[in-house]
Amino acid sequence: MEKKPSSSLDYALVFGALMLLWVILSGKLDAFHLSLGLISCAAVTWMSGDLLIGAGSSLGLARRMVRLFRFLNYLLWLTWQIVLANIAVFKLAFAPRTAWQPHIVWHRTALTTDLEKFLLANSITLTPGTVTVRIFGDMLCIHAIDDVSAAGINGEMDRRIAHIFE
Repeated sequence: MEKKPSSSLDYALVFGALMLLWVILSGKLDAFHLSLGLISCAAVTWMSGDLLIGAGSSLGLARRMVRLFRFLNYLLWLTWQIVLANIAVFKLAFAPRTAWQPHIVWHRTALTTDLEKFLLANSITLTPGTVTVRIFGDMLCIHAIDDVSAAGINGEMDRRIAHIFE
């Protein structure tokens, strides 16, 4: 399938979404903060717009909205997983040192695009007890602090990310 070139509307949508996020997170509406937001969002759109657009540049608005809804559902699920992992690491911190068994886990993913793999690697790293060290094609090298954290890398995250981009 030939890749459709990104349109200016795609970049405008990315810039608009980033600027909206800037305003919401900063909570400042004065000229200084808004101009910093404009400069920052323009720079991010220019530097990484292709990464953000590439996953759906040939999709219509309705399909993009479906992806956005699925992504928001994924973020809720990921937040819960982060809470659970925090509790597990908290318990591990008070366990005898023999419970700590850090090791490297290799995880093969069926995700194909760079954006999907990027989302998976960062989701794993955000989850306490695990850090994605490197991506080699379809293999992720992950450091896990113990066996429980390593067992959490079971493909569920892959399936949920794949569902976003279906």
